[in-house]
Amino acid sequence: MRIAVANDHAAVELKSKIASYLKELGHEVVNYGTDETKSCDYPVYGEKVGRAVAAGEVDCGVLICGTGVGISIAANKVRGVRAAVCSDTATARLVKQHNNANIIAFGARIVGEELAKDIVKAYLDAEFMGDRHSKRVDMIHEIEMRRQ
Repeated sequence: MRIAVANDHAAVELKSKIASYLKELGHEVVNYGTDETKSCDYPVYGEKVGRAVAAGEVDCGVLICGTGVGISIAANKVRGVRAAVCSDTATARLVKQHNNANIIAFGARIVGEELAKDIVKAYLDAEFMGDRHSKRVDMIHEIEMRRQ
């Protein structure tokens, strides 16, 4: 799988560890984030991954900032993105199974390295369940298409 990763200055170290972990799992990693700890703007990186996911350049994305919230909000402004903040493995699994999330996000100041790896693994191992959940994802898409 081809996976985009991105981060801001608060998550340089964790992004590097997650990228290495994804490679260990056999995935191709595309880095859209910063590798510098100098203060920078997370919306830039959230949008980059959002656009790459929406365009089909990558299969999914992993975003990391201080909390995971800001960078996911930015990504969600891109049409076709369903980014979800995950601070535990159950949420990571369910956002894929029920919401068909194509990007997950978490906070470097919220979760540690091992939990971050577990979150990524839970998300990647999950599959969209379809059925009644497809109707709801379609409803989200309809809202998005009405957005002005």
